[in-house]
Amino acid sequence: MTTHTDSTSVPITRQVDVAIIGAGTAGQNAFRAARKSTKNIVIINAGFWTTTCATVGCMPSKLLIAAANRAHEAKDSVAFGIHAEVKIDGKQVMARVQSERNRFASFVEQQVESWSEVEKISGRARINQEGIIEVNNERIKADKIIIATGSTPFIPDGWTDKLGERLLTSDTIFELTDLPKSLAVIGAGAIGLELAQAFSRLGVAITLFNRVNQVGGLKDEDINQKAIDCLGAELTMQLNSQIEDVGTYGANSDNNNEKPAAFINYIDSEGQAHEWCGEYVLVATGRQNTIDQLGIENLGVSLDDKNRPQNLDINTGQIGNLEVYIIGDANAHLPLLHIASDEGFNAGSTVCEDNKNAYIRPPTVPLSIVFCEPQIMTVGMSLPEIQEAALEYVIGKVSFDNQGRSRVMGVNCGLLHIYGCKQTDKILGASMVGPDAEYVAHILAVAITNDLSIKDVLDTPFYHPTILEGLRTALRDVQVQMSIPHQKQGIEEDSF
Repeated sequence: MTTHTDSTSVPITRQVDVAIIGAGTAGQNAFRAARKSTKNIVIINAGFWTTTCATVGCMPSKLLIAAANRAHEAKDSVAFGIHAEVKIDGKQVMARVQSERNRFASFVEQQVESWSEVEKISGRARINQEGIIEVNNERIKADKIIIATGSTPFIPDGWTDKLGERLLTSDTIFELTDLPKSLAVIGAGAIGLELAQAFSRLGVAITLFNRVNQVGGLKDEDINQKAIDCLGAELTMQLNSQIEDVGTYGANSDNNNEKPAAFINYIDSEGQAHEWCGEYVLVATGRQNTIDQLGIENLGVSLDDKNRPQNLDINTGQIGNLEVYIIGDANAHLPLLHIASDEGFNAGSTVCEDNKNAYIRPPTVPLSIVFCEPQIMTVGMSLPEIQEAALEYVIGKVSFDNQGRSRVMGVNCGLLHIYGCKQTDKILGASMVGPDAEYVAHILAVAITNDLSIKDVLDTPFYHPTILEGLRTALRDVQVQMSIPHQKQGIEEDSF
């Protein structure tokens, strides 16, 4: 490995074929894959030896959402003739979130515990000017390095000092022992939307802030506006707002009337100044990697403004010609668990030259799901990407407002757009807000991955009555606009 050298030689305590820095989803998969080819390996990790998903991400958030949806269904059943009195025990809600979260994390910990103590080091690694990994009292020379140090929540400058213990992130909010009375959520991406709606359904007074008029990362304006309309029916949102300042109030001891602990001064979408007051502020403005703290510049690597190596191959994770690979959230490419898992496996399989079974998986079809209700999904190319590529396309559409099964279930708010390619009669991508979006997304991802035509997908059965019949309606809309040879049509069962 070509490195920058220093005049002072650092004694080496260990030499390994592969060193993996970080033990989250990507790092653990890389370790397991590389370990099949070499036992001369080490994995180094600072912090918990589980994963972001199990400990502070996917699983605790879905546990909270599950509780919230139970409460919502019980409270929102009057239209069905069901009248229920709902009592929410915040302490019990959070206790279950934590207990089940810990159970999921324990499975990961058991895997780690089965590894040899010689192969794992708890400590914060740094690469010195000779390209040697320093951790605790060890000086490790590695032929190949896999960096999988994950990410941490992004917090705007100064907010930690201004808000103190009233500042929460997705890394800390699941440690609350009770539901807060009020909460401001900053950011309307996947994390912000999911947690804002979940806490709102559990009786917490929520205000969701976002600096642009966008939710869930949606890039199709019609779908975005529909999502705002559907979610706004139960969620207070301040979109296209500008936060001017944040801070905390102290207690007014003169009249024993405590003011809210936190405040946000902001300008709304109409240009009017307001102040929000409440108990906590949850910052959900994304996550950032921390590889700039690793000493990676000592390998001759330059980072861009997003902490990404400027010569990073996003398909392999390799930096230029160096035997250094950055995978998972650490590469700031697509911070999703299934991407981190694949990248970890790929890196761990391919770094060992003697591994005859090593291969590089092709990039997977882009897929994103937000687990709010209605759900949001995007799959394949986005509408702006299609337009930028100057592809000829049509948009197949279906509204779920009057779709049969959706209306039966009382979840009839949504819109699906499928982008069909005129040149190939194939699916380029899709965007949706609506019920069962997670399943629609997977069906379309399979279709795109396997290069199926619109007719191929329509030739498969769609059972009646299901929400998925709405997918068929949108596909038929694409079919009609592109004059594709029709299959046997039958009745539009999903309209009743």
